[in-house]
Formats: sequence, structure tokens, C-alpha cells
Amino acid sequence: MKKKILILVVVLLNLSTIYAQEWQTDFEKAKKTASTEDKPIVLVFQGSDWCAPCIKLDRQVWSTAAFKKYASEHYVMLQADFPRKRENSLSETQAKANAKLAETYNSNGIFPFVVVLDANGNVLGKTGYKKTTPEQYIKELNAFTE
Repeated sequence: MKKKILILVVVLLNLSTIYAQEWQTDFEKAKKTASTEDKPIVLVFQGSDWCAPCIKLDRQVWSTAAFKKYASEHYVMLQADFPRKRENSLSETQAKANAKLAETYNSNGIFPFVVVLDANGNVLGKTGYKKTTPEQYIKELNAFTE
């Protein structure tokens, strides 16, 4: 019985990693990947521990199996998080990198803010939180790249 439970746990953990969102946090690495794989970059500015619309966007779109599967094949996902709680604080290097991204792409400090970029960092489109399905959100993001 214990062996069956252990096998079930291992299988479930493996399934969850198949659809895990692969968030990049390094802009230069994201641009290189986007160039190599010929994919747009979806840059997401969020306040993961304080911004209610950011949390909703994560639950309703980013964390869904449908979006994760599509994104893994079509986008380079880049996250610029701005947490406020001490236990979620970023390294000084990451905080500075995110601030630099915000200075360039989100000077108005909007959260959540989603910017679709080409591999060179040029803006193709901008959006934010919308109460919609993952499929509709994918259509909106793809409209920027057509």
C-alpha cells in the first residue's frame, strides 16, 4: 500500500513539472532564448504578494494548464516581480534588474502590466489584467505578434 502511494505521489509531482511555468528573470537570457527559439517575450510586471489583480491574473491565466502548455511552446515568459513582504524579498541584484526593466517598459508603475517584446526588446504590444479565459488572453497576446 505504501509503495502505491509513493508511486502516485511521484507521478503527480512529475505531471506538475510538465506544466510548470518557466519564468525567466534575466532579461538578457530571455532575449537570447527568444532569438534562438524565434519566440516573443511576454514580460510581466507584478506585485506577487500585494497586487490583487496580479494574483487574479496568475490564477486565471498564468497558472492554468492551458496557458502553461501554450506558453512553453510559443513564448519566453519573463517576470519582473515587486514583492513587498520581507519574506518574499528578492536579491539586491534581481531587485535592481527589475527596477531597470520597469524604468524602460513600465515607467508609470502599472500593476499588473504585460508587455510583449521581440527578441531585441522592442515593444510589440501592452496589456494588463482582464477577466477572461486563458484562450482569450493567448489570442490577445498573439495579436501583438501578427
